[in-house]
Amino acid sequence: MPKLILFAAAALALYIAVTRIKALPAPKRKAAYLQLIFVVALVVAVLLAISGKMHWVGALVTGLLVLLRQSLPLLIQLLPHLKGWLGQSGSGATSQVESAILRMTLDHSNGRLNGTVLAGAFSGKLLSELSQSELDTLLEYCRANDADSTQLLLSYLEQRFGEEYQNQAPPTGDSGGQLTEKEALAILGLSEGASKNDIIAAHRKLMQKLHPDRGGNDYLAARVNDAKAKLLGER
Repeated sequence: MPKLILFAAAALALYIAVTRIKALPAPKRKAAYLQLIFVVALVVAVLLAISGKMHWVGALVTGLLVLLRQSLPLLIQLLPHLKGWLGQSGSGATSQVESAILRMTLDHSNGRLNGTVLAGAFSGKLLSELSQSELDTLLEYCRANDADSTQLLLSYLEQRFGEEYQNQAPPTGDSGGQLTEKEALAILGLSEGASKNDIIAAHRKLMQKLHPDRGGNDYLAARVNDAKAKLLGER
């Protein structure tokens, strides 16, 4: 008897739902019917799972399908934003700053710095391959030959070893030489043809990564600002 009452209540609810859907404007009926089908499927799956006639995994899959159906319109709206976010902050996104002695790379996904030595005794080596004593030797070589390289190496040393290398950079009147468009794009991690919105968004994300609390410093932030200004024609 209880099962009969439950069945009658379900049939009545289904009839009311169908009646209301028929009263909707034609363009909205298809979506409403699909939603009703998914809801009915979910209820049936739950009842079967409770009664032991359906494995709980099947009920879970059905529930996830319903959730996906409900979330689909929102996901479609967010897709352009997700695509942009992934393109700029995915694991493969990097920025590059090059000086006479170093080519420094910033990983957008975690804000970590690494670099390749371009000149001197350690030419061809990655900074991450060098010990602290070797990096100190490289630092002295940079100090003697190129201020920009000194700044870049100190940025890396600060992030890797901490306070020991803070406030060692020599004072400079600017952040380095005049950038070319190619260099500016590399610093912001962009490709040729990037739009104004792309440039502004990349600049904003990098400035967040280069906050002092995240291992950044004034020199790298200045280079990012220079790159934005170059690409937007502000200087």
